[in-house]
Amino acid sequence: QVLLAESGGGLVQPGGSLRLSCSASGSTFRIYNMGWYRQAPGKQRELVAGITSLGRPNYADSVKGRFTISRDNAKNTVYLQMNSLKPEDTAVYYCNADPPHGRWGQGTQVTVSS
Repeated sequence: QVLLAESGGGLVQPGGSLRLSCSASGSTFRIYNMGWYRQAPGKQRELVAGITSLGRPNYADSVKGRFTISRDNAKNTVYLQMNSLKPEDTAVYYCNADPPHGRWGQGTQVTVSS
């Protein structure tokens, strides 16, 4: 079973930046499309950015132009660079396959507030 561990969240002011990392266990990471998801209080979990096994990214309209997803298959890691952060980006961020399966990690809290 693949284990996922997210890190890099924190408190940032509007307009600031954060870089999230997600480390995955297992030798099959490279074959999976991966995604970053987020869940805000009282809302459903949503996919904000995905990346195919070959490195092609896709983004939700709400983050397009501000977030960049990337992956390093040698390190079994997927990243999310978040720029121009807004208060509405506040959420717990998770990574998983796209579409998701298996156990979710603990997530990492991102809070955008002045």
